[in-house]
Amino acid sequence: MIEIRQLTKKYGTLTALDSISFRVERGTVFGFVGQNGAGKTTTLNILATLLPPTSGNAFVNGFSVVHQPKEVRKQIGYMPDFFGVYDQLKVSEYLDFFASCYDIPVKERKKLIPQLLELVNLSDKENTYVDLLSRGMKQRLCLARTLVHDPEVLILDEPASGLDPKARIEMKEIIKELKSMGKTIIISSHILPELAEMSDELGIIEKGKLIMKGSISEIQKHMSGEKVIEVKVFGKLDEAMRFFEDDSFVTTVVKNEGKNQVTFRFKGTDEQQIQLLRNAVLQGLPITSFYEQDRNLERVFIDLMKEVEKDEAVQ
Repeated sequence: MIEIRQLTKKYGTLTALDSISFRVERGTVFGFVGQNGAGKTTTLNILATLLPPTSGNAFVNGFSVVHQPKEVRKQIGYMPDFFGVYDQLKVSEYLDFFASCYDIPVKERKKLIPQLLELVNLSDKENTYVDLLSRGMKQRLCLARTLVHDPEVLILDEPASGLDPKARIEMKEIIKELKSMGKTIIISSHILPELAEMSDELGIIEKGKLIMKGSISEIQKHMSGEKVIEVKVFGKLDEAMRFFEDDSFVTTVVKNEGKNQVTFRFKGTDEQQIQLLRNAVLQGLPITSFYEQDRNLERVFIDLMKEVEKDEAVQ
């Protein structure tokens, strides 16, 4: 659906994108993560045919952004991080104008506009002037604008930027609905927990280089190194503490008497983790729960950035 091949963008001596390559499969929500200036918007601008690459290519539904930009534009709906609205138009007039730009007949537009407004939860604002909308409503209106020609691919650059918590939740729900409709969506953001909730896959970009790509669990697993295990017991807390301290794969054992819980770091394999639980049960420890903590995605991202900086220092 989306394929990026050795994409490079240079501005004089500055390399904004450095030979990045990745694929986004049909029907996937792909989260594009990176700090400000990492190259996210540059990549999306190239995908949207707004910026030519220095070298490399990108394809949307098999059409090249370099050689077939008009065909690419028919496939995509692009929502930039900063966008303009026509304040003196009503919401319905605003969408009607953009639908006309795609040569959608008037009769079809009359059916289409109410459907789009319902999708983005703006049905009650149909006759409201755009300049009277809140920022969150304007964001949703801009998203509706990208959908007027029913594109298969949506390119959303920081769609939740500057929104309050309620507006963020509304935007996430709309994106989930679009995914259920079979849309392929690429979203850029630096708000990692939200991307984790919405995305099937993540791509992490730093200083113009794609440093990691995969599902949330794959990225967390790659970065984990050590797992954090929490074990709750019914009594025998000190005995459980001593048992886990004696295991060669266990480090940093902490006891929480108030919760009847032992927490420790485990550096073994999944099979060795299974064996540890089996041995604990055979030892007669009254275990009521044994589970691995999820690593916070922001912590994973920070650790990954530290690894990149360390590699650059060595070079």
